[in-house]
Amino acid sequence: MLFEIGEQIRKTRKERRITQADIARSLGMSRTTVGQIENGTIQDIGVRKLIRVLEFLGLELRVRPGGQPPTLDELREETL
Repeated sequence: MLFEIGEQIRKTRKERRITQADIARSLGMSRTTVGQIENGTIQDIGVRKLIRVLEFLGLELRVRPGGQPPTLDELREETL
């Protein structure tokens, strides 16, 4: 799960031409931490910190029941 979130963070960051250092500086965290979030290798991350990174990039975290097929809206968003 963290790996998939990290991949989306990296993809969005690169599309917007923002560096890991830009995010780190703006949010008061290390560039290493941002890199570990993107790689899904961070050992311990609080939800607030993750949400701050997502909000910085204009992303949001969604929760839905596990094992459920994606909704039509979710499938549409993936193709955009």
